[in-house]
Amino acid sequence: MKNTSPAGVKLVARNKKARFNYELGDRYEAGLVLKGTEVKSLRLGQVQLTDSYAKLKNGEAWLLSCTINPYPFAYYDNHAPERPRKLLLHKKELNKIGVKVKEQGLSLIPLAIYFKRGKAKVELALAKGKKLHDKRQTLKKRDQQREMERALRR
Repeated sequence: MKNTSPAGVKLVARNKKARFNYELGDRYEAGLVLKGTEVKSLRLGQVQLTDSYAKLKNGEAWLLSCTINPYPFAYYDNHAPERPRKLLLHKKELNKIGVKVKEQGLSLIPLAIYFKRGKAKVELALAKGKKLHDKRQTLKKRDQQREMERALRR
């Protein structure tokens, strides 16, 4: 799961269900405010993004329901696994996101957590939830695409 690209970006975790459950829109990159043991756990890949989301409170963005498992080698002063974590975004981005979330009813969903030049970052997307029939249609399109690729290989 850990990928390193030439640009110095090391992927830690990806939210695979997000692309299936939501229609994704604008994307943003945000920094994460973490404790020391959280950073060490992230480097080990001990994070789960499924069912996590971001919320705006008092002009700040927070990552909620994201599980970073406790660091196994810390004897004391370990972090709480599901504590809210502050996201670092520019004020203009926060205002833009706030307007879209209120007016259009969009959600802010984390897509991936990665390290970029040694700093933990989160890729966020404004998303609209898919209905059940939309999910079925996505599966049908994916199956058709797979069949076309198989036919072309033959």
